[in-house]
Amino acid sequence: MTETAAPAAAVASNAAAFEVRPHEAPLPIAERNAALADLKFGTQFTDHMARMQWVDGDGWGDRRVVPYGPLQLDPAAAVLHYAQEIFEGLKAYRWEDGSIHLFRPQANAERFNRSAHRLALPPLPVEDFIGSIEALVAVDEPWVPGTEESSLYLRPYMFASEAFLGVRPARVIDYLLIASPVGPYFPGGIKPVSIWVAQGFHRAGPGGTGDAKCGGNYAASLLPQQQAIAAGCQQVLFLDAKEGRFLEELGGMNVFVVRRDGTIETPRLTGTILEGITRSSVIQQLEDDGRKVIEKDITLDEVRSGVESGDIAEVFACGTAAVVTPVGRLASPEFDVTVNDGVAGDVTMGIRQRLTDIQYGRDEDTYGWMRRIA
Repeated sequence: MTETAAPAAAVASNAAAFEVRPHEAPLPIAERNAALADLKFGTQFTDHMARMQWVDGDGWGDRRVVPYGPLQLDPAAAVLHYAQEIFEGLKAYRWEDGSIHLFRPQANAERFNRSAHRLALPPLPVEDFIGSIEALVAVDEPWVPGTEESSLYLRPYMFASEAFLGVRPARVIDYLLIASPVGPYFPGGIKPVSIWVAQGFHRAGPGGTGDAKCGGNYAASLLPQQQAIAAGCQQVLFLDAKEGRFLEELGGMNVFVVRRDGTIETPRLTGTILEGITRSSVIQQLEDDGRKVIEKDITLDEVRSGVESGDIAEVFACGTAAVVTPVGRLASPEFDVTVNDGVAGDVTMGIRQRLTDIQYGRDEDTYGWMRRIA
């Protein structure tokens, strides 16, 4: 059984330490309202961003909320040459009563630090991670949308800003937090997506950075993603690098299969798969519903044959951006199979509804996952 998260209210915040430097020319209200009425994913950003800097020997300092704008970066900044950076993704949800809530921010903060450790970056105190979010949202609260399936997507990240050429961990690190009002991740809404099995490419290997949320992992997925689109699919599925037989994850989502008997399976965490926060939440809720969830090695062959025979009734993917997304087709040069007649299954849509009902305040949060910030 997955361990239930501790109540979010117990997590400290350092929001008061962030000096606010208001934007002198924020986006006019009419233009902001127009942007909120035409939500796309990750194309429009709020008026401000939060910042901090770490200097070796001094630690974290210079906490501030400043106008959103271009960064001044030395051409020799280490991140541009050695890719020493990490990021996170989470959302702020506006409830029907107008209040604003985060979903499991402590889990994001803890994963951020696990990623930082793998990339030889300094740990960021959880209270600073959460404090930066609370400070930014307090300033840019009007940017949090309140329409169906909308949220304020939050992107915390840190990178090596020290100017030097040499392969060692940087001694100056910048942390930033930017925010973007978003609608559904897939423009077509909640519809089954088509998945292409990556051919000759792998997202990560044993001992690599697969379980860290760093840009290099996503850069490695872009060429296979192009191939998926060329094959008429929307997402790419990666197999393990050692044998090329076992399911790992999509370009940015974890994957689940639902057996006809109601058993649910998902690839086990091997160090090559990102430990998704949505993934762990889905497992918790499914188990609490009395369903058997098995984390195991899953071969592509057994999924293909299971879909063809009907033993696998549903396939779905999950992640912060898309929440829970049904998979309607699985394809490669060797096969092309339709899952559940190409329609979203009851288990998939049921768990999606349960999770989003908590996130949007439509159902009681018995897990202590939600944190009110405004």
